[in-house]
Amino acid sequence: MQRRYRIGTRGSRLALIQANEVARRIALALHAHVEDVTEIVVISTAGDRVQDRSLSEIGGKGLFTQEIEEQLADARIDVAVHSMKDMPTLLPDGLVIDCLLERADPRDAFLSSRANSLMSLPQGAVVGTSSLRRAAQVRARRPDVTVVPFRGNVDTRLKKLADGVADATLLAMAGLTRMNLLECVTAPLAPEELLPAVAQGAIGIERRAGDDEAAHMLEKLHHAETGLRIAAERAFLAVLDGSCRTPIAALAEISGERMRLRTMILTPDGSEIHETEREGLASDAIALGIDAGEELKSRAGPHFFDAV
Repeated sequence: MQRRYRIGTRGSRLALIQANEVARRIALALHAHVEDVTEIVVISTAGDRVQDRSLSEIGGKGLFTQEIEEQLADARIDVAVHSMKDMPTLLPDGLVIDCLLERADPRDAFLSSRANSLMSLPQGAVVGTSSLRRAAQVRARRPDVTVVPFRGNVDTRLKKLADGVADATLLAMAGLTRMNLLECVTAPLAPEELLPAVAQGAIGIERRAGDDEAAHMLEKLHHAETGLRIAAERAFLAVLDGSCRTPIAALAEISGERMRLRTMILTPDGSEIHETEREGLASDAIALGIDAGEELKSRAGPHFFDAV
């Protein structure tokens, strides 16, 4: 009999869209009907349950992954689907992510009914975001605006914006694209305006290290260029021991055999910024990320993130 893969995921609308896309691709790889070879298993995570505090207050990135990874390790599910920007750089022993779907648009989106761009917001405007990275870059570019916490899934944040809780917010273009909500976007933000989160726009599929059957199947789904781009960005992040508590941004892009990696670290108030770039062979992705991370770590000094 054909194996039926239990796919673990968070329960938000976006997470379910991503999990169902993975299910569709697994079925294609196995030349089978989706319902015959996959089952979606919704798992509640701490990050979804706690909505009244910022992620940095309650523990960082692992809040969106721990319960899912526990079920994967215990073989209650067979694979787990993650937004890679939510993933800590160190995975639990016995779990691996070696399958990445082709990356969607990594940029942030600016959403507002009061202005066409971040720079054209009126003085003293309120920007809502739960991301320290976005908040720090907004404060650096617009120190006159007020940044307020904006927790919740995409639909919740859009409702808060419509209700006037803030004059503008920032969301990932990838998520809005997957949810068919591009009509809500006032303008995409170029990386020069707001550098994205590490691995933003990428979906990763996690499995148990010893599950050779799953490994063989997932190999057919893996997008090699995305793998190199995410490897560079996460290598940079790992050097800095980055989490949701640290404003860190990076974007790797590939043209032919060459990679360009742009990186940034900031203080939460946006008052201090360190940036660097690397260019080299895409096959040297991890080395480029490590080198950029070591440079910024050295330039920032040992106490850069003490206040975080």
